[in-house]
Amino acid sequence: YRASLPYIYNNSKYAVRDVIGDLDVIKNFKYDEIRNFYHDWYRTDLQAVAIVGDFDVDEVERKVVELMSKIPAVENPKDRGIVMIPDNDDLIFGLVTDKEADQTRITYYIREFNDNPGIANLEQLRNSYVESLFNQMMSQRISELLQKGEPPFVAGAVMRTGLTRNYDATAFMLIAKTNEEELGFSKLLEEIERAKRFGFTPGELERAKTNLVNRMENRVKEKDKITNDQYASQYQDHYLSNEAFIDIELELQFMKAVFQTISVEDYTEKLTEWFTDKNNVMVIQGPEGEGVQHLNKEQAKGIMEMVSKMELTPYEDVELASSLINEDISAGEIVSEKNLPELDAVEWTLSNGAKVVYRFADYEKDNISFKAYSKGGSSLYGNEYVPSMDMLANLISFYGVGEYDMTTLQKMLTGKTLDLNLELSDLYEGMNGSASPKDFETLMQLIYLRFTAPRFDPEAHQAITGRYLAFVENMNKNPQKIMSDSLNLILTDHNPRTRVMDAEYIGDVSLDMIEEVYRDRYQDASDFVFFFVGNISKEELQGYVKKYIASLPSVNRRETWIDRGVEEPDGKVERGIGLDLTVPKSTVFVVLNNEMDYTPENLILARVIRGILDLRFVETIREEEGGTYGVQADLSLEHYPEEKATLFIMFDTDPAKADYLKEMVYDELASLAKNGPAQKDLSKTIENILKDREENKAHNAYWLNTLTRLYVHGFNSDDPANFEELVKGVTTKDVKKMMKKLTKGSNVVDLVFSPNEIVAE
Repeated sequence: YRASLPYIYNNSKYAVRDVIGDLDVIKNFKYDEIRNFYHDWYRTDLQAVAIVGDFDVDEVERKVVELMSKIPAVENPKDRGIVMIPDNDDLIFGLVTDKEADQTRITYYIREFNDNPGIANLEQLRNSYVESLFNQMMSQRISELLQKGEPPFVAGAVMRTGLTRNYDATAFMLIAKTNEEELGFSKLLEEIERAKRFGFTPGELERAKTNLVNRMENRVKEKDKITNDQYASQYQDHYLSNEAFIDIELELQFMKAVFQTISVEDYTEKLTEWFTDKNNVMVIQGPEGEGVQHLNKEQAKGIMEMVSKMELTPYEDVELASSLINEDISAGEIVSEKNLPELDAVEWTLSNGAKVVYRFADYEKDNISFKAYSKGGSSLYGNEYVPSMDMLANLISFYGVGEYDMTTLQKMLTGKTLDLNLELSDLYEGMNGSASPKDFETLMQLIYLRFTAPRFDPEAHQAITGRYLAFVENMNKNPQKIMSDSLNLILTDHNPRTRVMDAEYIGDVSLDMIEEVYRDRYQDASDFVFFFVGNISKEELQGYVKKYIASLPSVNRRETWIDRGVEEPDGKVERGIGLDLTVPKSTVFVVLNNEMDYTPENLILARVIRGILDLRFVETIREEEGGTYGVQADLSLEHYPEEKATLFIMFDTDPAKADYLKEMVYDELASLAKNGPAQKDLSKTIENILKDREENKAHNAYWLNTLTRLYVHGFNSDDPANFEELVKGVTTKDVKKMMKKLTKGSNVVDLVFSPNEIVAE
């Protein structure tokens, strides 16, 4: 990244002044230098105050004036100025390599100066829509290119974007397959050249418009959910970047009106403006090593010249069906109903044996949330199925559904607010998703098709697994992946069901296995429970449930999962592992596992301990020792297949401090077990938990999780006796007791990843 900056910013100040700072400056600056910097730039004529919240406006304004007006203005202030990037007529080309790089990224910028940044008037707002529509249409074309046969590259994008405060750019990028940069670059240029010569089709433009209008309509429906932070961010953008803030209802009206004036002809002129021969920059970032070949400048220019003269045909749009389902569905029935008064919900048993649990909620007026689960999961299949099962939920989406491949399905869902995802975990299979009320029936149709008409597309499977294969080809050089793989293998005691994602793993992903597992897991709706929470009436939902869920096939089997015995190693595993690192650092992992009952009381205590550890580690390891930017600490409880607690702690640090700071972590855990927390830390943590709880209740996700927890774990977490009363009753003695139980006799994995030369010592 750093080596790329002189090319991207043409050796301007942007190339040498990283906003994150420089270690040499941090370690060696003089006192007067930082003081002078503060007075030069932290001054009243460059500052503004934005306050958003529930308060007395006149009172707060008076306080702001009273406080802020006392700050004296700086005499003879320095000119803030504009940083200019020198123009270039010839292509600036940069090749930067890194032994840790795991992929090749080609980025191309066509830079342009903008002396009036931001969106300050309606003309600029219209132009921003033109650019957003362009980005969407190009994204769709590239997505289609990657879904068939042998994709020419792993990922790609073409877009209008901002580069710096006063510079915009037409940018395109791709992640190339190893030693196939020429193929990837030329194919992406072909799509750009196709758009430049022939423009876009009316169908493409209309779908892009529909998506943007739909997104804005959703924002209007949820306008009462705009947070204080979002408002404050808008005011900040207005002050710093001249971004006008407009009432979203007025913007929706303007968008609908101005979209009638935006046609495919707009892009004839715009594409000529955006794709010019001046201020072009191309940077290739990639791995170094034997056998790795990269494009050079002359080759890149030759490819550009070749594509500019290539014979191309216009993009062909497809005619779309009007409905996802083109068959009559024999609806089922609701055979019984049970009220769940404690959660203001109802359970229906359907004629095919499936259960549906429903709760009305209009906190989020434009949202209905959905989840379904059934016991079994990947635990029911042998080790040879592991790669296919791991990838199943992700790959299924690339195959499409029913009669429609992924490209056609995406186009048919244009302008609809919904999503549906599959889940296949060790113990469960299921689905989750959401939809706006107007698109809810489409969500139900997709659920129906996922059960009754799954699609297994060999060409799409080959395309996506080919991209994965290219992606993992150089991943063994990536220190983050090496650490993640090592941690997973050690934490599961090298169980054969723990696989590392590499070329062999991708090769073991079988379309036949995916189809076998999928058809088995989703052939029987009778052992599924479906949850719906959101802004839909009971009567309307009943109609959809009878048609799309009660009609699903069932074989009335009752299953559960198998305990495959994937567990952490016994005792303590302590290792120092060497890595080949360009920037020396150590990463510390400490993981404790111990038996722990899965109860509401212990869940609350785990959450309290998480909060206390966050406070303690910030105070000691980050602030007092300056040892790390932050410590990640998480304490979680597992119910199935066995009840236990896992404490996970991770941080990066200077290799010279790794062992010392790790001992501080152990000391902190021992102190909590021996003495409990300080009362101030406990009180602050409890206050934060109760505040978050109150905020969460205004979201569908809270109620969906609460209902799911009732059915999966057997208790009502919305009951104050299972939450608020427990939280308020937590004492230092309770924390101390749980920490003793967690740490005494626990299984411990203690890993420190450091540069090879340090581990060798």
